[in-house]
Amino acid sequence: MEFVTQNIFLIVIAAVSGFALFLPVLRDARANSITPGQAVMLINRQHAVIVDVRDTEELASGHIVNSQNIPLASLAERAAELGKNKTRPVILVCASGARSGKGVEILRKAGFEQVFNLDGGIKGWKDAGQSLVIGKKA
Repeated sequence: MEFVTQNIFLIVIAAVSGFALFLPVLRDARANSITPGQAVMLINRQHAVIVDVRDTEELASGHIVNSQNIPLASLAERAAELGKNKTRPVILVCASGARSGKGVEILRKAGFEQVFNLDGGIKGWKDAGQSLVIGKKA
């Protein structure tokens, strides 16, 4: 305890520095997220591709119309299925937005320029009043 009281200034500087180093990571994660309304605009105006990164079994609870299902575990290997046009917007979707956030980084490393995470995932999509197709994709 004596060490802490004698070195409180250094401890505070270390904590602030650590937070400052982590801040860009937080900012990038939010910069890649879009709301359901923004996603609809990208789909309608720029013909964005929607990729559902949930497992096939999860699709029975509902998926977005015309979405492609590529589970997160195989996204890196199957990225070529999204086409050669790597400037076309790609919107990644999962149940809550956590897995699709990881998928954003995978596709960026694969060379895709406009990759977005649907904020709130399928739950956020439903909460925004958007429709889903119920049942598994054929």
